[in-house]
Amino acid sequence: MTSRIKISSAFDGGNISVINASEPDNIRVKIPNDTNSKFLQWFYFRLQGGMGEECVIQFENASDAAYPDGWTDYQAVASYDREDWFRVPTDYQDGKLVIRHQPEQDSIYYAYFAPYSYERHLDMIAWAASHEDCITDHLGETAEGRDITLLEVSKTQGLAKNIWIIARQHPGETMAEWFVEGLLERLFDESHPIARHLLQQCRFYIVPHMNPDGAVHGNLRVNSKGVNLNREWKNPTQEFSPEVLAVQKKMAETGVDLFLDIHGDEALPVNFVDGCQGVPSFDQRMAEMEQLFKQVFLSVSPDFQTEIGYTPDQFGEANLTVATKWVGETYRCLSFTLEMPFKDNQNLPDEAVGWSPERAKILGADVLYPIYQVIQSAYMKA
Repeated sequence: MTSRIKISSAFDGGNISVINASEPDNIRVKIPNDTNSKFLQWFYFRLQGGMGEECVIQFENASDAAYPDGWTDYQAVASYDREDWFRVPTDYQDGKLVIRHQPEQDSIYYAYFAPYSYERHLDMIAWAASHEDCITDHLGETAEGRDITLLEVSKTQGLAKNIWIIARQHPGETMAEWFVEGLLERLFDESHPIARHLLQQCRFYIVPHMNPDGAVHGNLRVNSKGVNLNREWKNPTQEFSPEVLAVQKKMAETGVDLFLDIHGDEALPVNFVDGCQGVPSFDQRMAEMEQLFKQVFLSVSPDFQTEIGYTPDQFGEANLTVATKWVGETYRCLSFTLEMPFKDNQNLPDEAVGWSPERAKILGADVLYPIYQVIQSAYMKA
């Protein structure tokens, strides 16, 4: 009997290579490398013909992933309609990642995390631009000609604190753009007092998607040139990292009083921030702002924590090719990388969906509280 199984990934963000799909209980695939790069981890594909079958999908090169520790306790996501994503049974054994799932419909999508499509990105830009407090600014183009779009959100034309937020330097970290979507929804909520107050005091400069080329190609870490944008901030070039160059040029025009770079972490099953302790200009004022931000975030969101994270840099040893470190050093401002999990938040788990777009959006909305407190503090006024 001929198998009806068909696997495809020829769509926006799709990424898989089929070795053999002749039997539903022995589907063998590989994760292709990122464009012009050795990185691999992001997958996203459609499976047809498996309804009612116990499908076993083996990723045979999972041990070659950029972050193999990311597979431990990881559960893949699936969706029938590409709107609602849920977790499916997934194991990592003997260097192979294995999904075991019996689809209830004839067509189902599997992915590393819930995708955020380029079309949805464009829809977000259009939706944001329809609000009277938002204007769009074209910063430049990627190597493949896609727009690098900035959203400027404020209620004031006068003096204001300049809040910069960027997302998806690493295109496979799609939770970052879900986070921005939630943040924008809160900012545009006319009835929310924090949002109203912030927009009267601040000017938000938001780049929802730093790496559209990489996302369309189905990359985890790099752009179409094979470059990790978050290692380009010290010396970006028009040839290899035009995305970073365009943002830095605009920052030089506006200045930066607070900066957030939104990411996802493959291995750590928590939400956390990483600051600027190791940059040469780090001082007591910056340390106090970091502490205030974290204390307020802890008080408003059980999804945030400070016990687990990256090992802080020693003073003067920070890598200034990284956005957060470069911005913190250049503008002497509060500057954080905010990381979310690909897995679940182990401190507040949800077996059905794990860490999800909906939860990322809520965290994005809640980040306005610590921003508000830092903006009001004496440290910011110094």
